[in-house]
Amino acid sequence: MAEIIQRDGSWAFDGSTVRITPGLHRSVSLFRQTYGEIAVPLEAVAGVVFEPERRRGRLRMRLREGADPLLQATGGRLPDPADPYRLAVDVDRAGVAEYVAEEIRNSLLLEGIPSEPTGAYLLPGPPVPVSVRSSDGTVSFDGGRIRVDWADTSDRVKRATGPRILGIAEVAAVEWLPNTGHEDGLLRFVTRETAFAKLPPEKDPYALDLWGSVRRDLLTALVATAVTARLPHPSTRTGGTYAEQGRPLAATVLPPADHHDVLLRRLRELGELYRDGVLTDDEFALTKAAVLRGF
Repeated sequence: MAEIIQRDGSWAFDGSTVRITPGLHRSVSLFRQTYGEIAVPLEAVAGVVFEPERRRGRLRMRLREGADPLLQATGGRLPDPADPYRLAVDVDRAGVAEYVAEEIRNSLLLEGIPSEPTGAYLLPGPPVPVSVRSSDGTVSFDGGRIRVDWADTSDRVKRATGPRILGIAEVAAVEWLPNTGHEDGLLRFVTRETAFAKLPPEKDPYALDLWGSVRRDLLTALVATAVTARLPHPSTRTGGTYAEQGRPLAATVLPPADHHDVLLRRLRELGELYRDGVLTDDEFALTKAAVLRGF
């Protein structure tokens, strides 16, 4: 057993699994503490390195592309303190960190673990049900259905549509960007109907606009990951919506008839909101233009 225990957390390697446990100290990211312990099978690991520094070093683990739904959902955009595959190491424990890294690397060589992308997720993602309250509303996922309940501060167009409920089969992809404190983030559920209509997140009834607490909004990555883990693996998609590490590709093209029907249905919905006084003249014109551009 190769193990290192630090205030930031611990790594324990038994020859087949790296068990990563976040620390309980208040300096440890809320996201890492909420995500909890991660058991990484050796076959999911692409490499491990220890990076020494004068005061503190870092253990870093690189996973094989396509192995982890968390990396797929977040696209490598998690801030460093929230990254569960990095461990801050005190300078007096540098030798132990080097030993742990070397043991993992040796096992990768002995077992002949390839570095190529995987054809299936090798990690399960967070358990469900999972529910997160963000600045734009509360998003929940029970393994089969996604539910979004808007906050009082959400855009009135969203509140007028009421809670949104989606079955996992209706979701084509998940888009997630963190709220950095300087730029807003988003959590968007892309469906066949909305694949072409890229509304701004504050108006999109299938997107949460993340603009409030950075620590709290970061937890929406839990839902993004749980949903991503239950979608078809990227390796099975042809012309799919996501490529490696969550970078978007062109959305799957709908047949022309479906495309036309979706456009008409969306325009009817906007017309109803406008007639009911939910949308102002400017809001209606802006949203209609965005829908038509998307199509």
